[in-house]
Amino acid sequence: MADLNKEEEEPESRQVGGAEYSWCRAVPGGTGTTVLALLLSKPIDITILQKSLHKLQINHPILRAKLTSYQPNTYSFLIPSSPHVQIQSFDSTATSNLLQKLANSENNLSSFHRILEHELNLNVWAESGFGGSGSESEEVEDEDELDLFYATLYTLQEKWVLVFRIHTSICDRTSAVTLLNEFLGLIGEDVVDMGIEDEVNLAIEDLIPSGKATKPFWARGANLVGYSLNAFRFSNLDFVDTVSMPRSSGVVRLQLTTDETERLLAGCQARGIKMSGAIAAAGMIAAYSLKELPDYQWEKYAVVTFVDCRKILDPPLESHHLGFYYSGVLNTHDVNGGAELWELASKCYVALTNSLEANKHFTDMADLNYLMCKAIYNPSLTPSSSLRTSFIAVFEDPVFNNSSDLHQKLGLEDYIGCASIHGVGPSIAVFDTIRNGALDCECVYPMPLHSREQVQKLIDKMKRVLIEGSY
Repeated sequence: MADLNKEEEEPESRQVGGAEYSWCRAVPGGTGTTVLALLLSKPIDITILQKSLHKLQINHPILRAKLTSYQPNTYSFLIPSSPHVQIQSFDSTATSNLLQKLANSENNLSSFHRILEHELNLNVWAESGFGGSGSESEEVEDEDELDLFYATLYTLQEKWVLVFRIHTSICDRTSAVTLLNEFLGLIGEDVVDMGIEDEVNLAIEDLIPSGKATKPFWARGANLVGYSLNAFRFSNLDFVDTVSMPRSSGVVRLQLTTDETERLLAGCQARGIKMSGAIAAAGMIAAYSLKELPDYQWEKYAVVTFVDCRKILDPPLESHHLGFYYSGVLNTHDVNGGAELWELASKCYVALTNSLEANKHFTDMADLNYLMCKAIYNPSLTPSSSLRTSFIAVFEDPVFNNSSDLHQKLGLEDYIGCASIHGVGPSIAVFDTIRNGALDCECVYPMPLHSREQVQKLIDKMKRVLIEGSY
């Protein structure tokens, strides 16, 4: 009988899908650590916090997942039957000591910003010794089981920073927004409709509608060759340091006022395009201008747009279905000194629309995942062995979020959600949110491949392009 009970308590498991596998390979190298950081002006009861996180793990089994690897290059999610996340807490002395260690010449960064970047660059998955970004044939020494969800509470002077650090394979941007909203409702003892999940959802590849991902063998081969060869033709933000190691992810914020945001949205609406096109266009124009090239010289920039596929899967998923259900669409654009914001933004949007109509977010998914892993194994396949796969990455739709009475009740002063990109990925990844009507973008970049001063100049120029183009 005891053996029977033990068998009944065996945790659920499933093998990772193709996109999830790519993140399992990328995260140990520094790309795909999702961080959600909250700045609070009111103390938070650690017991209530712990209960709230356990409630989230009960209702979303994927948050209980452990990553396992029982043979080379094979990964599975193991789902324990009970919640297990434990909060790591730093008192004011420990937090102060940490901030002193993080202090450098960039004294203008706030404590909140430094903690955010610190968490972005913590990587227990790299330290574990398996699932790394080394060779394709690396062996697995132990049957490790690694948690994919961590929570840490830092204590500042009369303020607190709560950080969730999550493996991107189980948490895309929509998942992070859902996690934030449900957590705030639980911690504030507000009524929360969590859309309870009683099972771990399938990988995105298993939910693609029949026929949508079909691509002839030769077409797939041609696409792989085309993507690979074109990568060396892509222009990037100039590299500052391609040699020094280790690399890390830095963050620069781009913020507009409510009036500036209204004009930008109105400009997009008048032209029938989405804001992602405007952000991508502003980034390319800014990068070109920083190089001080003659106006007649053309450069080719690659743009990756992440698309939330939940609504178009079979069966469709809702936002409360946590996991990774985004697909990246790669398009290239030629830019010269005469580029104008709205013309280039419209081209970006039309290219994305055409790609979606051709189902490239499904047909090219496996190709891009394969090339992402190839770049990890062979950095020399990318310009200057930088592991850069595009100039900029944007999201098709921004996150809309407004302050509420609950935010005031909890003392939520600020929050940032983004993911690390210094292993493999773009030079700039833009995580855009419209909060209380004002655009707030977290722009993540790899250091020291790019310097903070360099990226700050780029972001300042992007902001001017967006503001001036909206008048």
